[in-house]
Amino acid sequence: MEQNNMSFLEHLEELRWRLVRSSIAILLFSAVIWFFQEWIIDHLFLSMKDKNFVTFKLFCQYFNICIENIPVKMQSTTMAGQFSYALMMSIMGGIVIAFPYIFYQLWSFVSPGLKMKEKTALKGIVFYVSLLFFTGILFGYYVVAPLCVQFFGSYQISKDIENIFTISSYMSTIISTVFYTGLLFLLPVVAYLLAKLGIINSEFLSKYRKHSIIGVLILSAVITPPDLVSQVIVAIPIVLLYEISIFVTKRINYNKI
Repeated sequence: MEQNNMSFLEHLEELRWRLVRSSIAILLFSAVIWFFQEWIIDHLFLSMKDKNFVTFKLFCQYFNICIENIPVKMQSTTMAGQFSYALMMSIMGGIVIAFPYIFYQLWSFVSPGLKMKEKTALKGIVFYVSLLFFTGILFGYYVVAPLCVQFFGSYQISKDIENIFTISSYMSTIISTVFYTGLLFLLPVVAYLLAKLGIINSEFLSKYRKHSIIGVLILSAVITPPDLVSQVIVAIPIVLLYEISIFVTKRINYNKI
C-alpha cells in the first residue's frame, strides 16, 4: 500500500535501483564466464562443428542421419576480434543466466500496481517465464544452432570455394540463434499479456493458425538442413507454443465472460 502512494520520482528511484541490481547480477555472471572463456569456446561453441556433438550423435543413432566433421576453418580478421566476441559472449551469457533475477526485479516493480485478482492470476509467473526461457535456450543450443552450423558450414556452391568463417560470424550466429529461440519460447506469456490488454483473442489466433504453421515450416526449412526430419523437429515445438497461446487466450476470454 505504501508503494502505491509513492511519488513519480520515488518510482523512478526504485526502478533505477532494480536496474542497478540486475546489472550487478549480469556483471557477476559475466565475470565468471570470462574466467572460463577458453573452455566455453572450445566445448560449447566450437564443438558444434564436430560430428561427435551430442545432437549429431542422437540424430545418427535414432534417425540414421549421420554427418562428418563440418569442414569449417575459423579466423579472426580484426585486431580486437577475439576479445570483442569473448566480451559479447560473456555479457550475453550473463544476461541469460541472470534472466530469472532480472525478470523478478522487473516484476517486483510492476506487480504492486496490479489488482489482487490480477496478482492471483499471475502467481508463479517468474517461475513459468524462466522455465519457458531456459527451455527455449536449451532447444536453441541443442537443436536450432547446431543444425544451422551444420547446414551453412557444409553448404558449398562450388568445391573450389572453401568455408573459412570469421569468429564474429560464427559466434554471432550461434549466440543470436540461441538467445532469440529463448525469447520465442515466451510466446504464450506474450499472448497472455496481449489478451489481458484486449489486443488479441483466441479467435484471432485460431483464424491465422494455418498461416502461422506455414510460416513456421518456411522458417524451419530455412534454418535447418534440407531434410524433413530436421524441419519437423524444429517446427513441432514452435507450433505447440502457438497452440498453447491459443489455449491461454481462450481461458482469458472465458474468464471475462
